[in-house]
Amino acid sequence: MAITAAQVKELRERTGAGMMECKKALVETGGDIEAAIEAMRKSGQAKAAKKAGRTAAEGVVVIRLSDDGRRAAMAEVNCETDFVAKDDNFTSFAEAVAERVLNSDLADVEALLAAPLHEGEATSVNDAREALVAKLGENMTVRRFVRMAAGEGHIYSYRHGVRIGVLVEMAGGDEVLGRDIAMHIAASRPEYVSADQVPEAVLAKEREIFTAQARDSGKPDNIIEKMVGGRLRKFLGEITLLGQPFVKDPDQSVEKLLKKASAQVLQFQRYEVGEGIEKRVENFAEEVMAQAAGA
Repeated sequence: MAITAAQVKELRERTGAGMMECKKALVETGGDIEAAIEAMRKSGQAKAAKKAGRTAAEGVVVIRLSDDGRRAAMAEVNCETDFVAKDDNFTSFAEAVAERVLNSDLADVEALLAAPLHEGEATSVNDAREALVAKLGENMTVRRFVRMAAGEGHIYSYRHGVRIGVLVEMAGGDEVLGRDIAMHIAASRPEYVSADQVPEAVLAKEREIFTAQARDSGKPDNIIEKMVGGRLRKFLGEITLLGQPFVKDPDQSVEKLLKKASAQVLQFQRYEVGEGIEKRVENFAEEVMAQAAGA
């Protein structure tokens, strides 16, 4: 049977797929739009599986806060290239994922992928992800998420571009200070709030390294002990939020800044796109040829 332009238009609107792909699916299903949608979904799943092994180290970090500032969610959604990370379809999907996290009690990524992307709809997060993989032609993953609920404090956030996101719970202070602290965390990458949160195993490892370095100097043990103590204090100042110089005023520490405002940071989370993912370096010309051969 002849496939009409109206049928192709309807299928494109319902699936977001390209014109030729829609026409091909309609021809194969004899013009049955519902059957074409099912076939395209299956095809999308196959495409998603085929691309699943490709490294997705680009993407976005998205933050969502409740209206009262007492709850927040942050999610990292990855793709393969910066180009797709800027695509409206991809960013809309990532924003919907973060919204879903905020308004749920899902425990992990596996549960999130199985949940509806939008409340009351049948399409799961993973269904939407697979459809987007088929449409945009890149592997995509929902890598991680975190929720934060305020206890004694208030939650503040900062996003640097789309690649770095920070959530901070702070008691006392005000919105300006909360945003400044979140911005500092984005820039300075502290690992802990204060020295008493640093695990003993981390300190023991650094102490061992510093001691070995100091012994190479040939100094007596009492001097070595002082050298190691000084290096440990410097190390703690570098990895703890309170010990770091405030990024907007390096002459004072974050700890002093907070004390002046009678404020206290209770917890924080920092995400950066792709951190910890080993990126595969490939020859661009070879990659283009490989894609052309597989087309």
